[in-house]
Amino acid sequence: MSDKIDKVFTNRILGIPLFLFFMFILFQLVFTIGTPLSNLIGDLFAWLGTSSKHLFISMNLPKWIASLISDGIIGGVGSVLVFLPNIVLLFLGISFLEDSGYLTRAAFVMDRFMHALGLHGKSFIPLLLGFGCNIPAIMSTRILESRKDRILTILVNPLMSCSARLTVYTLFAAAFFPKYQALVIFSLYLLGIVLAIIVARIFKGIFFKGEVAPLVMELPPYRMPTWRNLFSTMWFRSSLFVKKAGTVIFIAVVLVWALSSFPLGVDYASSESLIGHVGKFIAPIFKPAGFGFWQAGVALIFGILAKEVVVGTLGTLFGAEGASLQVVLHQYLTPLSAYAFLIMILIYIPCVATIAAIKRETNWRWATLAVSYSLILGWSLSVLFYQVGSLFVH
Repeated sequence: MSDKIDKVFTNRILGIPLFLFFMFILFQLVFTIGTPLSNLIGDLFAWLGTSSKHLFISMNLPKWIASLISDGIIGGVGSVLVFLPNIVLLFLGISFLEDSGYLTRAAFVMDRFMHALGLHGKSFIPLLLGFGCNIPAIMSTRILESRKDRILTILVNPLMSCSARLTVYTLFAAAFFPKYQALVIFSLYLLGIVLAIIVARIFKGIFFKGEVAPLVMELPPYRMPTWRNLFSTMWFRSSLFVKKAGTVIFIAVVLVWALSSFPLGVDYASSESLIGHVGKFIAPIFKPAGFGFWQAGVALIFGILAKEVVVGTLGTLFGAEGASLQVVLHQYLTPLSAYAFLIMILIYIPCVATIAAIKRETNWRWATLAVSYSLILGWSLSVLFYQVGSLFVH
């Protein structure tokens, strides 16, 4: 039976279109089922933020305590946890494809294509793992025997959209493209793959030359995944996301709140606050890309800590989450500039943990290259998209 199925799924012509089709269906299910659940969680956090602020004021506690808890912690962390249903469903879908044996076939199907790029067929597995998290994906490049293949795969791996970026994609897609959420987010994942292809080809021509070794791998039989395995894998990966929200994101949003509240006497999260001055300094850099307001610049800076922090930062600065944050964003962005912002999120500097993983697996020279090229590429493509798009959108 496996051999018969493979005649279709590993077909030279049908293999890649089928893989893209399955990924699109996965995203469609993630947002069709996950969005209503996300809206419920968003409403819950909005109620918690408002209720806690009223409660602390009625208790005559200092305003800064009420602001820290409602605007900072609940607004920031809540803005990220709103998208937990989408993350859980994505992990569930990927676990299903892994346990069924299909992802191994996807690597086999992509082998010829990867060779055309100068990458080893096994490189597809770390790249695919990058859709979950770039850090274990980079570490998994150890399966590649050639140092050249490892470094090349590591350099392009951050272009794979990790689950952290999905929180930002989901927020902006729901706000500006409600009828086409799955399609918009799928296009970003596809853009990341295309860019990885181009960058790999360029870097191979500059740094690495020579033939690529052939791929030899065993294809396991197809099997029906068990619910126990699916849910245990989903739970493990989702719990890491929640732990990050409780540690890295918590610390980041409290820091954002503190910088938004000082110096004393300024309005919270105003342009005259410490964080406002930082944002105003870098905002002009992003004006050609259509998101030249200072809050976006600050969100991008803190996004280097972890990409989920972008949403938490915006939630903290605007004191909103869920649907209310989507409404606020409409005051600053258009669909065109919103997509340009998402292109920047897709490409620009990997998170700190990913940079550390790149350095650990290679050295500072390659880590610096990864940071530099991604920042330049992200800014350039965002500006190009917005400027060209502005010629057609009035």
